[in-house]
Amino acid sequence: MLVEDDDVDVMVFERGLKKRRLEHRFGRARDGREAIEMLRGLTAQVPPEPFLVLLDINMPRMNGHEFLDELRQDGVLAQSVVIVLTTSDDVVDIRRAYERNVAGYIVKNGEAESQDRLFSLVDNFLRTVTLPTS
Repeated sequence: MLVEDDDVDVMVFERGLKKRRLEHRFGRARDGREAIEMLRGLTAQVPPEPFLVLLDINMPRMNGHEFLDELRQDGVLAQSVVIVLTTSDDVVDIRRAYERNVAGYIVKNGEAESQDRLFSLVDNFLRTVTLPTS
């Protein structure tokens, strides 16, 4: 799942998936509240599995930190793998995310290096974990 409120960033992500031929589909939520609702809806239909969540920090309604707090308190979703993908390079944001057991923190800066790092993490996850299909 991609939790991102910026449509341009979503298009960049989708292009990156296609370019790297990563065939898995990702759901998209525009904020943390929508993401929690979507993930809880998924878990009602499929057995609990680790989900991969790509998470922005700065979003309306429920920001990334609030999302992580709620996710980690959910008995089914707590083991979800989360990679933060954000423009914030604030040390407080980074520390707070890692305190909530994120698998990675990537600063979106438009450079190919950050995109390569993101897709390398996504690809490694998809190769090693069986995700629910839908």
